[in-house]
Amino acid sequence: MIYRKSMKKEEVNIVWFKRDLRFTDNEPFYFAQQSNLPLLLVYVFEPSVMSNIDSDVRHWRFVHESLLEMNLKLKNLSAEIFIFHQETTLVFEELTKLYQINTVFSSQEIGNGLTYARDKQMKIFFDQHQIKWSEFQTNGIVRRLKTRRDWEKLWKIQMTSSPKIVNEHDWNIISINVLDFNRIKGVELPTVITHRDKNFQQGGEYWAWRYLDDFIKQRHVNYSKHISKPLLSRTGCSRLSPYLTYGNISMRMIYQFTLQKYETALNKRALSNFISRLHWHCHFIQKFEDEPRYETENVNRAFDALVKPRKTEFIDAFEHGNTGVPIIDASMRCLKATGYINFRMRAMVVSFFVFNLWQDWRDLHFLARYFLDYEPGIHYPQLQMQSGTTGVNTVRIYNPIKNSHEHDADGLFIKKWVPELVNVPLEFIHEPHKMSSIEKQLYACEIGVNYPFPIVDVEETRKHASAIVWSFRRNPDVKLEGKRILEKHVNTKKKSSKKIKKVEPKSNAKIVTTYQTRLL
Repeated sequence: MIYRKSMKKEEVNIVWFKRDLRFTDNEPFYFAQQSNLPLLLVYVFEPSVMSNIDSDVRHWRFVHESLLEMNLKLKNLSAEIFIFHQETTLVFEELTKLYQINTVFSSQEIGNGLTYARDKQMKIFFDQHQIKWSEFQTNGIVRRLKTRRDWEKLWKIQMTSSPKIVNEHDWNIISINVLDFNRIKGVELPTVITHRDKNFQQGGEYWAWRYLDDFIKQRHVNYSKHISKPLLSRTGCSRLSPYLTYGNISMRMIYQFTLQKYETALNKRALSNFISRLHWHCHFIQKFEDEPRYETENVNRAFDALVKPRKTEFIDAFEHGNTGVPIIDASMRCLKATGYINFRMRAMVVSFFVFNLWQDWRDLHFLARYFLDYEPGIHYPQLQMQSGTTGVNTVRIYNPIKNSHEHDADGLFIKKWVPELVNVPLEFIHEPHKMSSIEKQLYACEIGVNYPFPIVDVEETRKHASAIVWSFRRNPDVKLEGKRILEKHVNTKKKSSKKIKKVEPKSNAKIVTTYQTRLL
């Protein structure tokens, strides 16, 4: 059914903010300004998405903080982003009753299956109402990519192109009538979302630039040295991941700002490693965009034959940091409390869950809830890569005891997050169950009472998992599927180069520096 537009309504364009919560280098907003029609700015907190299995309050608090900052800037213009707590379809149904909507501008969202289905539904809705929907590329991710052969070239073109800077002197933003807005906005967001929690990084464009500026000027010197350390990585890494996830800063701005500082950097090698991870970030999201079933299915279908008995007691102990393996428990407790652990610990806890506990990666949905920087396009491909279900990546079964000794040698991370072990000396901090009865009494840590015995034997379970997984790798069906995966997701025709070449796109240096200074 086609709905005819009524000329009696005010003609407007809408900027629908999604995972692009910024003004700087925001292509939908930039091109919406070129239309010369009044703009209505909206963001929708969707109850169905917020109640999904991968969703947590910490995500929506970060989004809310980002929107508050944006609206603070708009306040001087007597304008605002109108925030709804309602299903998107219902919001746009009501807006079509109030306005003649010409075009909706938004970024492409590389989200979960639920938001993808929502977008397909919205495409039908817009077509029915003769509303044009202009979607813009998110960072280096290419929608409907036919082959990976030229992806790296396309990525570089996107990263080195000129940022899209909005005209701050002529915003041309309109407001919704108060009565109409109150009627359709939905119920108020819960206070747990609208109130700050200091245990988590704060959302907003200002904070994105502040983290970037501090990392590039100072903290990057220890990036390569501290990246695998659970405690030191909290300052040694950039900590930009949540700001990329919710679009407080574009990948293009991070890339160009980093390259501008590269020649005068205190540690060029560290920045080189950082830049390679910017590319890696988009590479994994592109995988997910091209094959979204990563979220729910083994990407290598041959692994469907590998069935692991579900043990709820193992899953519960792991989730709450009570496995009896200190570095695992410290990592899970830290993640739950702060929303962050470094990549090495992320890979290690997944390895422990799927190999040592011998559980299915699809039962790790709570990890998505705990990561403040939860990015579906990175999360699910990484889960499968670390779980060995791709059939093409090296099977990595991390030894948590070895990693504990190497990356938390003094036990400070463990003692911070597992206070039951605070009195345990260094010689036993990584394996407290090896203390004698007298030592347990002496250090006020009775294993099995104050802190649990290991729920599995780490070495025995490693051998068991390794034998099974490697036998699967030799299966012809696994190899055949692996070939398909490589052809789809990897450009095997071209050798990659790790050499960093300084890129200075015309006029971009001035633009990036100017906006970075203004925001800080």
